[in-house]
Amino acid sequence: MLHLSLLLAVLHIIHGHENIVLNKPTHQSNAYMSAVYAPATFDSSNAVDGLKTNLSALRGQCAILGDGQKSAIRWVNLTSVHSIHDIRIYYRTDNVPWGHSNGHTARILGFYVYVSNTTDRQDDYLCFHDTNYTRADIPAVIDILCPVHGQFVIYYNERPQNSSYHTQYSQDAHADLCEVEVNGCKKTGYYGSNCSLPCPDTNCRYCHIETGACQGCKPGYQGHQCKIQCDNRSYGYYCLENCGACLVLSNVIISMGHVLGVVTLGMKGNSVQLKEDQRETYETEVQRKQFDQSRRTGPIQHFAESNDSDNKYHELGELSLPSDYEGLR
Repeated sequence: MLHLSLLLAVLHIIHGHENIVLNKPTHQSNAYMSAVYAPATFDSSNAVDGLKTNLSALRGQCAILGDGQKSAIRWVNLTSVHSIHDIRIYYRTDNVPWGHSNGHTARILGFYVYVSNTTDRQDDYLCFHDTNYTRADIPAVIDILCPVHGQFVIYYNERPQNSSYHTQYSQDAHADLCEVEVNGCKKTGYYGSNCSLPCPDTNCRYCHIETGACQGCKPGYQGHQCKIQCDNRSYGYYCLENCGACLVLSNVIISMGHVLGVVTLGMKGNSVQLKEDQRETYETEVQRKQFDQSRRTGPIQHFAESNDSDNKYHELGELSLPSDYEGLR
């Protein structure tokens, strides 16, 4: 993992990928509450504010969770789907030597990082799950290569009740992060080292950030290179939405299922029956559109473009000497 971190550090210099998570909306499962410090000192937004010069819990640059939890989760919302290259995490160290003698290493072990299009961590892609690190070798700054696309980056850890864990693991779950950086392309539909190359496939919504291979179609298209339009009974992303009921009027079928909110008109055969109230709705639509059947010789589709966040130190277990961590697990 050390070699990967060094490699990614070099790539950050060579490549023009940007930190696309800076000052984006965040959430954490259970913020730490203090009788001395303002809530902003521990707020989840501290993990994406760009500040990482002081990795102490009490200096307002870290996002801190409350104690005694069996699961800990925090996420950041990119506000739309982006192409991601890698994720870098800066852990809380309390500015003391890192390693086995630092009690925070036990809190980190076993963590998960996901990229998803929802806030449910199990909905999409698992970038990394720690199963091998020890308190002696887990880095204070971790680089995770994760070339996927998504809207939410989720950090998770757990210590379920009545479950056995390695003796080096802490008893409770924690997610004390001082900074999270997500490097990728700010603009959807581009790839390459500087995010300057348009995705090769015209109807591709987003593509692999390194190779340009299509990883998702624009609404209304499907297939490997997004060249296949949805059929006349489906629409939307991946053509997963079903159109509304259809009516044959004088051999003309009008679909009221919308693709991005637009009605589709076309010539079809006789096959569909509707209730009387539905017939009136469609007849009105025909009149409004002033559709002249005799001038149409084939399907006509109209699509709209979609316009594509010292007592104070002991309060949080803030320790000034490595020896203070003795006995912590």
